[in-house]
Amino acid sequence: MVGTPSTMQELGTAAPDFSLSNTNPNAGAETVSLADFAGSPALLVAFICNHCPYVIHIREVLVRFASEYVGNGLAVVAISANDTDNFPDDAPDRMTDEAVLHDFGFPYLFDESQAVAKAYRAACTPDFFLYDNERKLAYRGQFDASRPNNDQPVTGADLRQAVDAVLAGRAATAEQIPSIGCNIKWKSGQEPEYFPA
Repeated sequence: MVGTPSTMQELGTAAPDFSLSNTNPNAGAETVSLADFAGSPALLVAFICNHCPYVIHIREVLVRFASEYVGNGLAVVAISANDTDNFPDDAPDRMTDEAVLHDFGFPYLFDESQAVAKAYRAACTPDFFLYDNERKLAYRGQFDASRPNNDQPVTGADLRQAVDAVLAGRAATAEQIPSIGCNIKWKSGQEPEYFPA
């Protein structure tokens, strides 16, 4: 299984604004915006989707991770930007089913236009972007070293170290390993300039 790596956006980049429909009835309002997290000392924006085996592989641990850290001051939001015409398993109603079935404790937003994914330079699922209290990018990279095709345990170790640092007011390590996953399913003709050929 060959995956697509994250683009490794420049650290210190400001979090792009967003305002998207929330498909998770158990977390957040019907529309969730970047401004809704203004009081949080750190924000994790995770690009995921329903059908990707890389996401499915870490899903259970990611949900537990989010639940643990939300209690410590981390705000978490997940976004799906896939083309639902060609990938109907990622449609908003299926996103709702996924969020409820797996007890997502965070908003699960639908980026229908794919504009938010492009603003974040998201490339794969999962793709993680961690921002500090000034909403500057502190970490972008893998959840951990586990993949569907290796025997590494799913722990969230890499992201955990970064979140711990940011919540403590420290810089995350500069040695960050790209996330690997399924490429975001761009609409025909809408592939961003950074999308791998």
